[in-house]
Amino acid sequence: LRPRMRTNCGGIIMCLNVGTDPPDVAKPDPCAKMECWYDPSRATRKKARDEIGQRVTDAFSKLARAKYKMVMDPTPDEVHKLCTNLRKAARQDRVLLHYNGHGVPRPTENGEVWVFNKGFTQYLPLGVEDLAHWVGKPNIFVFDCNAAGALLPFFDAATTSADDCIVLAAVGAKELLPMSPIHPADLFTACLTTPIRVALRRFVQTNQMSMQGVTESFVDQIPGRLNDRKTPLGELNWIFTAITDTIAWNALPRALFQRLF
Repeated sequence: LRPRMRTNCGGIIMCLNVGTDPPDVAKPDPCAKMECWYDPSRATRKKARDEIGQRVTDAFSKLARAKYKMVMDPTPDEVHKLCTNLRKAARQDRVLLHYNGHGVPRPTENGEVWVFNKGFTQYLPLGVEDLAHWVGKPNIFVFDCNAAGALLPFFDAATTSADDCIVLAAVGAKELLPMSPIHPADLFTACLTTPIRVALRRFVQTNQMSMQGVTESFVDQIPGRLNDRKTPLGELNWIFTAITDTIAWNALPRALFQRLF
């Protein structure tokens, strides 16, 4: 089997536009608000942007020993600069690019996501084929936005080898992100960066009889470090990793398992 490829750097594109909902989605009230386990309505727009940005960067940094750079509500030029710098830093290794589009319209039929103009007064389209070209190969893309699955065919057209590109999409081409207030707004990203926290909170929510007296805030306060098995959180992480690796080993083709794990 082909040896695993390292991912030693990544970029995070946050198109949140805190305080302004996308024009093409009617959100219920109440609805999901938390981004990286932070409620932006608790602070001013600037403070919320800064806090969420720092939390997202920290969350990705804890996943692996990699360097991550973030751009918040960027222009196309800022995204281009981010992507080219990532490829220079990664050299022949894989680059991860994460896109959060919770504050912009859903992707276009032409395979474009949205960013902003310099004056922050307009949405500007940005083709994912351009993103793939700027990032170079090999790469892995994560799209946490409405209708993210609509972008997949455009990567098929831009990629000559499946080994060069991995794309993770939060929802299907005609689906919206979950908006229930019991979940964070970035549920897909939360499952990737803090899976134990998501799983335990979900268990508490769906097992109220057996979990009587246990609240979601209790889950959030489990002590320890993920990489220290001698702590409660570390032990949970070790069990979680063993289970998910075993499921993947038994469910995926060997070549695909080697690429992903």
